[in-house]
Amino acid sequence: MKDHVIVWFRQDLRVKDNPALQAAAVAGQPVIPLYIHSPEDEADWAPGGASRWWLHHALTSLTEELSGLGLKLVLLRGGAENVLSTITDQFPISTVYWNRRYEPDIIARDTRLKKRLREEGLTVETFNSALLYEPHEISNKSGQPFRVFTPFWKHLRSLPQRGPTHVDTRTLSPATLDLGSLDLAALDLLPKIHWDAGLQAAWDPSIAGGIKALESFVNEHAERYKAERNLPGVNGTSRLSPYLHFGQLGPRQVWDATVRAELDSSPGGFTFLSEVAWREFGYHLLYHFPHTPADALNSAYKNFPWVPDAQQLHAWQTGMTGYPIVDAGMRELWQTGWMHNRVRMITASFLVKHLLQPWQEGARWFWDTLVDADLASNTMGWQWTAGCGADAAPYFRIFNPMLQGDKFDPEGQYVRRYIPELSALPNRYIHQPWEAPGSTLSKAGVTLGREYPERIIDHKVGRDRALAALQTNKSRHD
Repeated sequence: MKDHVIVWFRQDLRVKDNPALQAAAVAGQPVIPLYIHSPEDEADWAPGGASRWWLHHALTSLTEELSGLGLKLVLLRGGAENVLSTITDQFPISTVYWNRRYEPDIIARDTRLKKRLREEGLTVETFNSALLYEPHEISNKSGQPFRVFTPFWKHLRSLPQRGPTHVDTRTLSPATLDLGSLDLAALDLLPKIHWDAGLQAAWDPSIAGGIKALESFVNEHAERYKAERNLPGVNGTSRLSPYLHFGQLGPRQVWDATVRAELDSSPGGFTFLSEVAWREFGYHLLYHFPHTPADALNSAYKNFPWVPDAQQLHAWQTGMTGYPIVDAGMRELWQTGWMHNRVRMITASFLVKHLLQPWQEGARWFWDTLVDADLASNTMGWQWTAGCGADAAPYFRIFNPMLQGDKFDPEGQYVRRYIPELSALPNRYIHQPWEAPGSTLSKAGVTLGREYPERIIDHKVGRDRALAALQTNKSRHD
């Protein structure tokens, strides 16, 4: 008799607000919690180094949570289709539950897998745990996908918001089968050389860490969110993105906590919820335009005249461009696996406009170095910056790094934190050290080209070159 059920964990590494786990609780049959590490299924977008680090700790946390309920998380490795088919052939499994994902390669794999398992006589049930509303549930008045955020946001606000799923853990029955789980170390997720000290100092990558971060934000920071979210030198953002990406928190939990704190009508709370909606919009775009991780949504930018340059790309990656706000952002990314959102826009603009490097190169670097690397959000952000995506900033909008620094980091707190070699410079020169008199630089212990690099390109030269490339692209397209 097939009396066991599988709950296949993916990017939903939590117990609370987990519809697949709740379905298993309702079924009342013995439960096998399963995680399959299958980077080969994700083709070009297997998790990068920082994401693997987070995943290791997230799985540790989930193992502990499930163990407290008497359940053992089974860890396996390999292509998910083959692994699941082997398990269901060898063991008395009646049903497989999972929560849906929306990346193009994963949708294709899951569609094949669902068909295959049902043909083998199993029941397969899937659920939404990652979004407020799934992409196929939302369309504009013409029945088409949205391509502009504001009407998408207005439409989302008009819909009734569903609360988190209650999981009745009392009815979860432990499995009596032994599937032969791997040790977590066998998944080989942690770095071989220990570059992760900064990540360890910056994050608590556990379920409890996500709940604590949410409570702290709602209770202490949300009211100031609108005023402070663009200031990288202060703790003005939620820092919830990696917990949402790995599903240690669900968006309905985040939305519900904000509403229960009566913050949804406050300027800070409303702005924060609109950022949650931007995450939803990213998945909306990825689902409806699955080619966009590699190609421009706006076909007019398909053959943009980039000027690939490995040395310039490396200088940007390592925070050695000579522009302090850009370099501080890239060093924050390398040290902590995260970058402040305002600075993400500044650094991305600098790469694709001042340096004329393809946006795909920036997306790849972020993918490997961000603990919150999310295909939907990463793709949307880079295409927004490059002017080729939905609701994108026009390409001719070129951030001035000095003005951005002066406006959003006026005291230089952020730059001094990540570029200590400039820490003794006065505020007026912290974002443009090349303007400082020689005596000021000498007093601060800075020699440009030695302690800190000369500018990789003059701002005006970079801006003019970007505008010329835009005009070339227009001529080609016309």
